[in-house]
Amino acid sequence: MTDKPGEGDAFPAFTLETPDGGSIDTGSLGKAVVFFYPKDDTPGCTTENKDFSGLKDEFDAAGVTLLGISKDPPKKHGKFIAKHDLVAPLASDPETNGLADALGIWVEKQMYGRTYMGMERTTYLLAADGTIARVWRKVKVKGHADEVLAAAKAL
Repeated sequence: MTDKPGEGDAFPAFTLETPDGGSIDTGSLGKAVVFFYPKDDTPGCTTENKDFSGLKDEFDAAGVTLLGISKDPPKKHGKFIAKHDLVAPLASDPETNGLADALGIWVEKQMYGRTYMGMERTTYLLAADGTIARVWRKVKVKGHADEVLAAAKAL
């Protein structure tokens, strides 16, 4: 997909599996922050999830739902949550034809001369009507959750 949905576009509706065996429908989130990260239990992703979890009460007070998404399976999410005492909810995106694919953020990456498919760290702020209010692409983790919280409070 070459055309990535951006500000003002509708956020795609998908049903994603949660670590507790349930599911969440992204089409019914309302005001929300949906953050996509590459992999559970890696340094940057752990920091990002801890930062969002640490601010969850403030997001709740602003009436904004948090949801972290990666391609990791629900069972791995469960272990990640328990290991780091995370409170920001997580969901699993299907390996193929998932939400990340629809958003154009499941991309070709390179590391140490190896090419592979991976998640582009991206955060979406959704308005109450399900449209994308703001997008942060190729996110740098340091200070990101605070910046997103400020934008969410202003929404």
